[in-house]
Amino acid sequence: MGKTMNQMFIDMAKAKEIGVDIAEIRLDYLSTFNPHQDLQTLIKYSTTMLTLFTYRPKWEGGEYEGDDSIRLDALKLAMEAGADYIDVELQVAHEFISSLDEKTREKSKIIVSSHNYHATPSLEEIGDLVARIQSTGADIVKIATTAVDVTDVARMFQIIVHSQVPFIGLVMTEKGLISRLLCPKYGGYLTFGTLEEGIVSAPGQPTIKDLLDKYNLRLIGPDTKVFGIIGKPVGHSKSPLLFNKAFKSVGFNGVYVPFLVDDLAKFLATYASADFAGFSCTIPHKEAALKCCDEVDPVAKLIGAVNTIVRRPSDGKLIGYNTDYIGAISAIEDGLRGSGKIYQGSGSPIAGKLFVVIGAGGAGKALAYGAKAKGARVVIANRTYERARDLADLVGGDAVTLAQLETFCPEDGMILANTTSIGMQPKIEETPIPKHALSAYALVFDAVYTPKMTRLLLEAEESGAAIVTGVEMFIGQAYEQYERFTGLPAPKELFRETMSKL
Repeated sequence: MGKTMNQMFIDMAKAKEIGVDIAEIRLDYLSTFNPHQDLQTLIKYSTTMLTLFTYRPKWEGGEYEGDDSIRLDALKLAMEAGADYIDVELQVAHEFISSLDEKTREKSKIIVSSHNYHATPSLEEIGDLVARIQSTGADIVKIATTAVDVTDVARMFQIIVHSQVPFIGLVMTEKGLISRLLCPKYGGYLTFGTLEEGIVSAPGQPTIKDLLDKYNLRLIGPDTKVFGIIGKPVGHSKSPLLFNKAFKSVGFNGVYVPFLVDDLAKFLATYASADFAGFSCTIPHKEAALKCCDEVDPVAKLIGAVNTIVRRPSDGKLIGYNTDYIGAISAIEDGLRGSGKIYQGSGSPIAGKLFVVIGAGGAGKALAYGAKAKGARVVIANRTYERARDLADLVGGDAVTLAQLETFCPEDGMILANTTSIGMQPKIEETPIPKHALSAYALVFDAVYTPKMTRLLLEAEESGAAIVTGVEMFIGQAYEQYERFTGLPAPKELFRETMSKL
């Protein structure tokens, strides 16, 4: 998308280095363009890459505003000069293709494209559009639509799978991202990536680097199982990087993608095939996930939230779990075992301990049930006493207000778990409990993982307590998810190494 020839050369060199197969050259971005001279130079320059020339007019979402006949003559010239592909719009394709002599026609493959920047039409309408494009004499059909909902992409996948001709089917915007990532699974002819984040020629394009390194695009095929994180927002999630790295390291034929979902029930009903094998659920869908599953693990049911959904291969039923509490509790147990204080016996080091949970929301509930299941005596602390009391009644524990924690010290060697967002970026100077009150605790856990070392953890460490970070919980719940998704032991070292670099 260079504005000058020089910029085009720089970008083409970058693309070549990253390892693309085809460089799409957007002639409509050039501020000055001499077709006779520049086309030859561009083709000569792209020695190891195939070239695709597009000269997109304003009326189809491009930059070119001049005379159409000049534009189409330039595409003809590109074919004569040895372009591997040219892209021409459906609106002018009939006329353009019929004007070519046989010799020119044989030189390049012609992509005939149609763009819809508002929506994704019905299955029937897309089918009609394919037929119209084929009737122009196109070698390759290209249809780009817009995702109003993530379920719109399913229609595009259906069309691609049943297409008898080479087909490029893309759904624009973040909700349509999976159309670009899963292109090789459904037999799409190609997918587009950008050289740099944010510099896109269509909404929702990932970078080439992400396609190749984060999503392992070259390893995806028809039998690849699809996993992913369901959330809103979802773009910030580190899970795709973590899981795809792990899948690749053991040769597991799966890909993990982000799903930006508005309506969970609609999403699960649409992507109901065995190919969609498992999902992580994050905010705001954890409670809805409970209702959408066919079966729910008893502890997840008690907590009232599901963060892991697995499609059972034998009957396709959706089984819901909560690995959040497993991640946190196992990280706390490991922290106690490794703290230098001796915890004898084969049972949990949490058993019999006084376990103070700050927060009475979903995460607080998860930790309270998890600690109770391990034999701890649970105390809930919350700003509003009523909410603390309600959760304490549910788990069979005691309740205090957050203010009371300052002087709460019935015994030494207690465990403290913060499940609120107090101390999270940008308010990193905040802490739920003053430093002087921390000396009675053997271990302090904070679910916040941005920053990794919160003020609470720093002060707990200074007070002599063992500490467990929110990153440990994130890794712990991911281990459990990975094992439920794949049936394989989690590559724990790889998970740790990956997270340490983020």
